[in-house]
Amino acid sequence: MPQALGASSACSCHCNFIRRKETGAWTRSEFHVGFFRKIGRTSKCSSNGVVCASTLTTNYGGKPRASRKEEQVDLMKWMYEQGLSPCKVELKDRSCHGFESTPIHYVVAKEDLQPGDVAFEVPNTLVVTLERILGNETIAELLTTNKLSELACLALYLMYEKKRGKDSFWYPFIRELDRQRGRGQLAVESPLLWSKKELEYLEGSPMKEVVSARLEGIRREYNELDTVWFMAGSLFQQYPFDIPTEAFTFDIFKQAFVAVQSCVVHLQNVPLARRFALVPLGPPLLAYKSTCKAMLKSNGDAVQLQVDRPYKVGDAIVVWCGPQANARLLLNYGFVDEDNPYDRLSVEVSLNTSDPLYQAKRLVAQRNNLLAIQAFQIYRGKERETVLNMLPYLRLGHVTEDEDMQSILSSEGPVCGVSPCRERAVLDQLESYFTTCIAKYPTSLSDDLKMLEDSSTPPKRRVATQLLKLEKEILHNCLAVVRELLDQLPSSTPVPCSGPYVPTLR
Repeated sequence: MPQALGASSACSCHCNFIRRKETGAWTRSEFHVGFFRKIGRTSKCSSNGVVCASTLTTNYGGKPRASRKEEQVDLMKWMYEQGLSPCKVELKDRSCHGFESTPIHYVVAKEDLQPGDVAFEVPNTLVVTLERILGNETIAELLTTNKLSELACLALYLMYEKKRGKDSFWYPFIRELDRQRGRGQLAVESPLLWSKKELEYLEGSPMKEVVSARLEGIRREYNELDTVWFMAGSLFQQYPFDIPTEAFTFDIFKQAFVAVQSCVVHLQNVPLARRFALVPLGPPLLAYKSTCKAMLKSNGDAVQLQVDRPYKVGDAIVVWCGPQANARLLLNYGFVDEDNPYDRLSVEVSLNTSDPLYQAKRLVAQRNNLLAIQAFQIYRGKERETVLNMLPYLRLGHVTEDEDMQSILSSEGPVCGVSPCRERAVLDQLESYFTTCIAKYPTSLSDDLKMLEDSSTPPKRRVATQLLKLEKEILHNCLAVVRELLDQLPSSTPVPCSGPYVPTLR
């Protein structure tokens, strides 16, 4: 299959700690963590009888919670109080399916803008980076080059800060992250937070394997969280809480990780410890667009956004999300871009290691800057080009005679010549592969179009259907190219001469 590039109920939250008189150390007496779980529902965390919703974690160190109305925080007001220069944007509300009472925020132009205008500059004092929170860049680099990613470290920091409640400097920003709940511009969470039933929307797509692999990676990082605690002890001395894996369940960490993943910004030309940053007014408040060229950039003592297109008052501001395929956009940010020029599927072709000619074929592949396991990227709209690029490699994999192999090794040509029977074998293999891939999807393209035209289709089902439709279009286009090439073969072409060691496609 082409590769994509890229629990059910809430619980009560209560946390009490007591200090041992003998040692002054903190010990946990009772700890239960609540968390936001399912789309369409708000988790209910019992704390002094108040209903609360959360993404990073739900309890503020056991302190009494204020009412929902009192907890509304004006992010822009806080940022201005903390040094944000007058900017040309503001926040607006957007209602979303299943969360009508808690709309998500998004950034819009407060005045007309022209390409090149600076929409805003967020001072570095309001930007969360590893360098900022750990203080020691050496520690930050060590953590991120060892077993933990920047995302895991940032998520852990914000989880502990969340437990400090209003005592945390980042309280207004954390409240905004909770409000967004890791939802992107379509108000859809990453599939990493979907239920098993919802993941069935992706049936047939390589995206299901991508989600599973990412979840395994998050689990591995969770198991290494205590490393941060011990290596950055000076940072965590201020927190009267248990070590990470005791203070937070895996589900809580996963929620926080996905929330951070949805809004982290990759800054260019900065030290390693500052390359991943959480920027108030950045994503997910900013919408991503694959065809946009505007990026958040480090500019001295601030992070700046310079727009690349004109905006009218009230227009949503968009930024570039990097050259990511739609599968990666869905995994990271919960949306699919129909106009994404970077959308692609990856087909991995492997030479058969059992083949007596394997080493010779591997040498020929290396001579042509190819690998024994070679990934071919099939971009939407460039299917013919990719299929034609795959053919020489597949022809090499289908060579069966030592004499032919020696001739290829001694030649200075690209890979190997074309023989009629081998060409049919190669094209037959490609036709079978693309046909099999398409057959794995439980719905057809026409089914997908009907689903997308139905206004009652739930957001998660809609965005999954968008992805599947685009994947199928690529596969159908590839199949059409292969069948066209088959039709061009002379009618006298002999039967395919497939050997026992044909390449593997996945």
